[in-house]
Amino acid sequence: MNLENCPRCGKLFAKNFREICPACIKDIEREYELCLEYLRAEKTATIQEVSEATKVSIRQITKFIREGRISIANNPNMMYPCEVCGVLIREGNMCDSCRARLARDLSAAAREEGKFKASDENRGGGAYGIVDKFRGPTR
Repeated sequence: MNLENCPRCGKLFAKNFREICPACIKDIEREYELCLEYLRAEKTATIQEVSEATKVSIRQITKFIREGRISIANNPNMMYPCEVCGVLIREGNMCDSCRARLARDLSAAAREEGKFKASDENRGGGAYGIVDKFRGPTR
């Protein structure tokens, strides 16, 4: 039997297929039902309004959205925070500006990597070149 502590409440439980204990699973399902009921009644609600009305954390509501359990297609004002900067978005994990910055940083890192490889090739010899330097001039 595989025993673990629940990351949500800290209680010890027998881990089978779930990462959290059965009591927390029930709590999460109750929170999901509360959010769903509120959104059925208030289709124009924002994530903050849902959180305040249901006492469910924004993080948990965001998780419901990312899992596909709560559809934002039917709720025009429902947006969740970007994982990097926190600005509200309707799709993906990052906003457009964070995505562009990540792409820019990756291309810059690739260019730097290319410069290092080119300078290593120009030096020539690698490890053998270093050994030759220590031997001194050849006769």
